[in-house]
Amino acid sequence: MLIGEVARRSGVSARMLRHYESLGLVRPSGRTGSGYREYSGEDIRRIFHIESLRSLGLSLREIGHALDDPGFTPSALVGDLIAQTRERIAAETELLTRLCRIDAAAPEGWEDVLQVVALLQALESKSAGTRQRAALSSVDEVPVPVEALVRAVLNETEPNVAGALRWALARSGDDGPALLAEGLASPVAAVRERAVRSLAELPGGEATAHLRHALAHPDVVVRGYAALALGPRGVADTVPILIDMIVEGRNDTDAADALSVLADDTAGAERIATELVDRLAHDTARAPARGRLTQALAGVPGTTASRALRELSHDEDRAVALTATYLLRLRGTQ
Repeated sequence: MLIGEVARRSGVSARMLRHYESLGLVRPSGRTGSGYREYSGEDIRRIFHIESLRSLGLSLREIGHALDDPGFTPSALVGDLIAQTRERIAAETELLTRLCRIDAAAPEGWEDVLQVVALLQALESKSAGTRQRAALSSVDEVPVPVEALVRAVLNETEPNVAGALRWALARSGDDGPALLAEGLASPVAAVRERAVRSLAELPGGEATAHLRHALAHPDVVVRGYAALALGPRGVADTVPILIDMIVEGRNDTDAADALSVLADDTAGAERIATELVDRLAHDTARAPARGRLTQALAGVPGTTASRALRELSHDEDRAVALTATYLLRLRGTQ
């Protein structure tokens, strides 16, 4: 078969076939009497093999090695191709994300584009100071897409920078709560914690709604931060979680403060005091927990709390008894 017919049937141009020949990838098995290249069936099969391997992303050099080395095993090469493809996809995805963020900033000119790019790069800097300055400048100088701030705050490990990013995020727009809520589903515990702490600092009903959902989160840390945020907002469903935190000694002082806010009316005070007393009765084997529960009664007004403190002032645990006695004096009752 002559080169023109081969090109027509294979879809490979005559020019590319000559290039393959120059590289030694495929050589016509014969020549016609007039000197024209003549391809055999085996030659044509090799051409199709070359095209198949090209479709996998192999270079022509790699294709030649694969076809001509009898000891060649494809597994290593295919593994390398997979790794290279994943790297390329990751790089392209990162570029697409960056372009979308620039587009979301609605730049009016190239100067705006360059400013946004510079700020995005600063948010990804290895320098904590650079990241913090970028977070603080993102509000007034250059508008940064909320998605970029959310990504930065979920990845930030430096406390001061994280605080600056949360501050910037709280002032950046309305899309933050939904994006942060996605972070609550992260398989990484630290990311989930950053997400809920950031939600806790956002104003508005949407953030509060996501925090309410977080009260049922399987991660105890997420539940705790959600309760600490919602307790001062008057959400009564936080009471059992806040008491659990006191018992377990996790942010127990903050949890007790949140309970005292929830106990600002008679019904709330009586409910909280009753639950604290119930937990005291069921945590007799855990002296530190009983001490923390007793201290939590200090911020709960009402007769139930006072009666519980009077009983605890005679407790067998001397530390609990002394704490209860001291709290009774502060309340002006004995």
